[in-house]
Amino acid sequence: MGIGYVVGVLGGAILAHAAYVTIQYRAVLKITEEEFSRPPMDVMMELLLGLGLCMWAGLAVPAKFLSVLPHSEENRIVSLPANLDFMIFNHRGRALPSDSDLTLKT
Repeated sequence: MGIGYVVGVLGGAILAHAAYVTIQYRAVLKITEEEFSRPPMDVMMELLLGLGLCMWAGLAVPAKFLSVLPHSEENRIVSLPANLDFMIFNHRGRALPSDSDLTLKT
């Protein structure tokens, strides 16, 4: 596990803490019957820090890119519609159930 993952988890924890503190702040305002206008400045700074850490981790921890093989058997055209404006290719979405599979049979 690299430093990018640790920074991402830390950023997520900071964002979760800022959300929790904001909820607690709103609860205190309800008790004191004051109106909520915005979170306190320290929570805003915490939000910006968490956002920055999460964005840095998202850019620093890229996934492996797989090359597209143009002559692969997996990239062949499965069906051609009549209007030829929309073509269906063999892709990962084919593993999901179609609408006809989800209908209830009585």
